[in-house]
Order: sequence, then C-alpha cells, then structure tokens
Amino acid sequence: MMTGINRVRLTAAACLLLVGVRAAGAAEDVSRWDGDARSAARLIAGSQATGGPALVRAGIEIRLKPGWHTYWRYPGDAGVPPQFDFKGSQNVKQVEVLWPAPERLPEAGGISIIGYEHDVILPLRIVPQDRGKPVALRLKLDYAICEKLCVPAEAKAELALRSGPASQDAALTAAEGRVPKQRALGEGGTFSIRSVRREDGSARPRVWVDVAAPAGIPLDLLAEGPTPQWALPLPTAVDGAPAGLQRFVFELDGVPPGVKSQGALITLTAITPGDAIEVAISLD
Repeated sequence: MMTGINRVRLTAAACLLLVGVRAAGAAEDVSRWDGDARSAARLIAGSQATGGPALVRAGIEIRLKPGWHTYWRYPGDAGVPPQFDFKGSQNVKQVEVLWPAPERLPEAGGISIIGYEHDVILPLRIVPQDRGKPVALRLKLDYAICEKLCVPAEAKAELALRSGPASQDAALTAAEGRVPKQRALGEGGTFSIRSVRREDGSARPRVWVDVAAPAGIPLDLLAEGPTPQWALPLPTAVDGAPAGLQRFVFELDGVPPGVKSQGALITLTAITPGDAIEVAISLD
C-alpha cells in the first residue's frame, strides 16, 4: 500500500524528471548566458527547413539590466558598435548580422547615441559550407554597455544548429520583423524616403531629406557613411516640408580626412514605432 509520504516522493521525483527533460530540451536550441548582472548574451536557434537549407537562421540575444543600454552598428555621437568573431565555427561559410531598428538615446553631456535600452536579439543569416551538414556556431562578442558610465563587455557562446522547430523562433521572427526593409529612393506609399538634396552653399555642405510617414506617427531618421571611419551627425527635424512629408537636415561633418563626400554612398534609416526602412543613396 502506498503511503502519503511515498506519494509525495514520487510526485516530486516526477516533477524533477519533467523539469530536467524541459531543461535539456531548451538547452538544445539556446546556449548558456555569458555575462554578469548588468548584461549577458547567448546564441539562439531559429526554426530550420529540412533538407539542407541555403540559409540557416540564428540570433544573438543580449540581455540588459534596466537602466543600461548598448549600441547599434553606428553608435551616433559617442560609443562603439558591437564586434563579432565567429572563428572556430564549423561548416560556416558566411555570417551576416542583421540589426533591428534602434532608438536615439540621450547620454550625459547633451549628446545622443543610437542603440538599444531593452533586451535585443540580433538575427543572423548563416551560409553553410555544405548544405547537407549541420552547422556549429561559435561566437566571441565584444560590446559596450552604459548606464551613467560605459564599460566594455564580453561574451562567448557555442551552439549547434539543427533542423526542425525551435523554442525561440517566435522571438527571433519578431526581431527579424524589426530589421529595416531595404528600399529605393521614393519607393513605397505612406512610408518612404521621398527626396535627398545636397546643399553646398554653407560653411559645411548639408543634406536635406524629406520622408513620408503616416500623420501623427513619431518618426526618426539616421544617417551613416559608407565606412565606419565616417562620423555623420544625427539628422535634425526641421520645418518647411511639403504637406504629408517630414523634413530632416544634417551637415556633412565627420568625413574622414582626405575623403570627398561628393558621390559617397550614404545609408538613411527612417524609423517609426511599428516599421523601419533603409535607403542607400549616392551624394551627387
């Protein structure tokens, strides 16, 4: 006859076994967190098509303590972007890091940076060497995190990417949805970058940009040069745009010494709370 104590013991053992199974299953498509109380990072897997996909989906998840932030690929007035090292990965030909739309954030001293102040997933697009073999990803991540002061951070992670469904797929898909869509100048309807005009009459050349966006929706615009050595200022919203458009302007400051801005390919990113687009255009 089973006593009450034995029933409790068996129930507890079953619960422990179930937790162990779930933990083991979860560990198959995420790596361990690496970091401290301020920030940590890990690799996550997305669902993969069977039969040797041309591209393998994964992501780098960065967890941030409330009040801390990290940087986008172009940090703005200050800061450093994350650096990724995938050496030691197996069956990996190429890894592309995608960047969900960031925010413009104030820092001490009246400057603004571009980054993330909440947990973020950076989606990865991986090209395997051999589509018929599994991919094992190894990451060394160097990044900076800031509260009142900024400090360097580092994380290491390893993850085998298998075919089939993944527990983090919904979160990864949501992050992919926040990656700015590439558009041509003027392409799109109610949300598009309509015109870009260079003005050379002032002490420094200026660039004027008109953006179409739904009325009443907050809108921001970011500008990047063709290489990391460029340090373009953050565009400023100004009056004077035609009806239905919002106008931004920025000076062609921060151009590397000896480099001409004429004909340079810059990237403009327009961001609303629910959408983001990216336009590459030559400064003729």
